[in-house]
This record gives sequence, structure tokens and C-alpha cells, in this order.
Amino acid sequence: MKDHQKNPRVPTIKDVAHAAGVSPGTVSRFINGRQRFSYEVEAKIAEAIKSLEYRANPMAQSMITGRSQLLGLCIPDISNPHYAAVIKGATQEASEHGYLLLLTDSEESAATERQLLEQLCMRVDGLIFGSRMHHDGFDWVRKLNKPILFLGKNQNWDGDCLALDNHMAGYMAANHLVHSGHRRIAYVGFKDSLADQERFLGIQELMQEHGQEVSVFRTEQPSPEAGGNVGSMLLLGSKPPDAVICFNDMLAIGFMTEASRLGFSVPRQCSVIGFDNISFCDYLSPRLTSVDFGGERIGRVAVRRILAMIDNREAPDDSLFLHPRIVLRESTK
Repeated sequence: MKDHQKNPRVPTIKDVAHAAGVSPGTVSRFINGRQRFSYEVEAKIAEAIKSLEYRANPMAQSMITGRSQLLGLCIPDISNPHYAAVIKGATQEASEHGYLLLLTDSEESAATERQLLEQLCMRVDGLIFGSRMHHDGFDWVRKLNKPILFLGKNQNWDGDCLALDNHMAGYMAANHLVHSGHRRIAYVGFKDSLADQERFLGIQELMQEHGQEVSVFRTEQPSPEAGGNVGSMLLLGSKPPDAVICFNDMLAIGFMTEASRLGFSVPRQCSVIGFDNISFCDYLSPRLTSVDFGGERIGRVAVRRILAMIDNREAPDDSLFLHPRIVLRESTK
């Protein structure tokens, strides 16, 4: 009968410290990213970790540091490619700082958002709250007692936020259309969104500067289906618009699809602009003009902000990276 081979001993922090010629405390602070050392010391520790094939025990690290090395991200709609880009950027940035991301999808429901955030807060070191809902109050959020970063602006939220300039984005979209000669411009919005009003006010401001009015139509969901439903109503009406600004690219895709089905030419008979600049914009026919905030950049900046909050340090000023820009394609003339 063969003897069972004994399992090899798992290397410890003490083994790494001995091999690198430093103290176990130095190795621990290096692994946890709590302190920087000279290039020579860090190189010795890294080489010892590699040669010994040392793997940190996440549970043990959590007991020592009091941190889970997890971040929570609650987004409104995982099926929207814009949020897929936000998730990608956030995941990459979190990984570079030794964190993992726990993701939840609120499905555009304020009630679901609350339930998910209350569950997430027990597992993570900080929360990124990506909401488009109109909340009457945030007392329940404050009681979560965790660093929380709100994506967007809300008059009832006085905590940290990552606010995009939706007013400027709307202004830019309308400015492009007016200066391209359009006069009958419609806005297709999403009634439950915080960003909707900001974008509309930007559009309205530009239109008033030129002595024009904008027609407004708001949908229940920011989806292609809703965009198609509004499309047939607008294009078959008595005074069809010669240009449409949609709250997001998903609405714009639905609108353009319905326009094509009805025999309307985009942009010859009606120009179309969306927001978010999702990857599908380049694969439509015609390709969709869109206002871009940079989804991956939003995710990365959000993670940098929440990590600064967790560490009680000044957050980096990344706002310059989030200014909107309009990406011109063939859906406008």
C-alpha cells in the first residue's frame, strides 16, 4: 500500500519576510498597499512572493485590516451598453487597487435600489450608487454608515457625488442641430430620470437663445421599444419634427428603426441625436450621432473617488475627464 504524499507546506508572510530580509510587518503593509517602500525593498518582496508562490489569505487580511477589499456598484440597467462600459472601467480600476467589484442591477426601480444597497452595505468597504431615480429623501442611505458615492446630482443628496454636466450635454446637442438649419426639434426624454430635466433645460436654453421652441415627449422606459413607439407617433403626426434629440442612445436606436420601417429617411427627413455614445452607434445605418461622457472613464473616476473616501484622503480632481463631447456621425446633417 503506497504512502500518501504529504501536502507541501503553504508559505506564510514570515517566509516571504525571511526570503526578502525584511520584517513580516513590512511585507503585510506592502501587500495591503498601506505603505510604499524603496524600489530595492519592494523588488525584494515582489521577488520573494513570486519565488515562494505566496498567496494572501483574503479572510485573514480582512480580519487584520478590517476591510473586505470589496466595492459595491448599483447600476440602473445592466442591459444598457452604456452601463456595461461603466462597469468595465470600474472593474479595471478596482482591480488595479486590489479590490473586487460586487455588481447589482436595480432595473430602474427605486424600491429595488434600496433593497440592493441595504444588502450590499454589509459586504463592502464602499458603495457607488448609480441611480436615475427621483428620490424624495436619502435618510435611509445615510444610515447605511458606509462611504457612498452618488453618480449624478440630486437636491436631496448632500453627500459625495460624481456629477456629469448634463445641462451642457443637452445644450451641445441642440446647438449642433440649430446651427445645421433645423427648426422643428423634438426632445424624447425619460420621465423618471434625474438627468432628463438637466438635459432638457440645456436644450431649452439654446432654443430660447434662437427664439425657437422644443416639443417634449417623455417615455416610461429609456428603451428601443419606447423609442419606436414615440417614433411612429411623432413621424406620423400633423407636424413631424425635422430633428429629434433622444434621452439616450437606446431610445434613439428604437426611433431610427421605426423611422426606417415607416419609410422616413434619417437624416434627410429627420436628424437624430442620442446620449452615451454606446458602441452600437458605429454599427447602425446611418451611424448615430451621440453626446459622449466616456462610460469607462466614469467607472474609473468613480472607483478612484470611493477609494479616496474609504482612505479619508482628498479625492483626485478628475472632473476634466468627464466633460461631454459630441461625436458626429451620419444620423445628423
